[in-house]
Amino acid sequence: MTQVYVSMGFFPDEYFTGTVDYIARVQQNDGDIPWYPGGPMDPWDHVESAMGLTIGGRLDEAKQAYYWLKQKQLPNGSWFAAYKNGEIEDGTRAESNFVAYVATGVWHYHLVTGDTEFLQTMWTTVVSAMEFVLRLQGDHGQIYWCEDTELGIREDSLITGCSSIYKSLECALNIATTLEEEVPHWALARTKLGNAIARHPECFDRTWDSKSRFSMDWFYPVLTNVITGMPARNHLRSRWQEFVVNDLGCVCVNDEPWVTVAESCELVMALLTAGEYQSAVQLFSWLHQFRDDDGAYWTGYVHPDKLLWPEERPTWTAGAVMLAADALSNKTSGAHLFRNEMAVTGGSAVMLSNFDKESS
Repeated sequence: MTQVYVSMGFFPDEYFTGTVDYIARVQQNDGDIPWYPGGPMDPWDHVESAMGLTIGGRLDEAKQAYYWLKQKQLPNGSWFAAYKNGEIEDGTRAESNFVAYVATGVWHYHLVTGDTEFLQTMWTTVVSAMEFVLRLQGDHGQIYWCEDTELGIREDSLITGCSSIYKSLECALNIATTLEEEVPHWALARTKLGNAIARHPECFDRTWDSKSRFSMDWFYPVLTNVITGMPARNHLRSRWQEFVVNDLGCVCVNDEPWVTVAESCELVMALLTAGEYQSAVQLFSWLHQFRDDDGAYWTGYVHPDKLLWPEERPTWTAGAVMLAADALSNKTSGAHLFRNEMAVTGGSAVMLSNFDKESS
């Protein structure tokens, strides 16, 4: 099994050059980053890939990705669910967490580059996007998952999606502060959203089956700082055995033996947020057995069958790998975006894989 131990101060640039180059090769001339060559794209995964480009120093390509969003933004501030080759692939709805994520990407680019002019260029795009999202906020603070082009706002919410929006609101507020713009209603909306995620479970999964079987519903409130400190560590401990397969990674859902690289990378960053640095290093070291020769990463692995599935190498998976590697190593000045600085510096946390021993 290939293992690479990325840690504070150690980022193997040559090893990850191919990963960044893969994203850049798949990116189209207009800036669009599809999932894979000839595939669709969606706004959230497009931003995840763009952040990977930024970490890898492909700044012109990253800018083009954000300018694509600026150019394609709809009059109401949103983007449709999916595009392909510059055309609308799925125009049935605009998903709130997809729309909000532009703020996370734009702030990340500024953190890495210090480019305030870029923030100014993207400001109106961020404003329009966040105002669209906040129009979908419910009475308890939850954000409804989408606006359907025919049926209007669909009044149900997702823990993972709302947690992502909570982080995007943080980034949007940081952009506003840097540009000396006043948007106090964004701060209030974020507070209400965090309260809904933490204290109003009845607001979520009301009209469909519970999404609690998905690992993202488990760790996203930690990744995005809805749950922090010791409660975050306890939260991850509570379902660790349910979702993590030793020597492989994190499964997508708890009832299928399918380890996925992107979710595993996001769990790495959630571990950092909870102060579990050693566990994060170990988990990330398992994932490179799913790396292809050119630096791209396969989506996932069905472990009983020893089968890579599906046979796709998403750009957003490569982006997630770069984000996790950066957070672990502190390569760029954006490394702390998905990391709790105070928790990371300790280095003395107990391995999550040892929690059962600790409590016995």
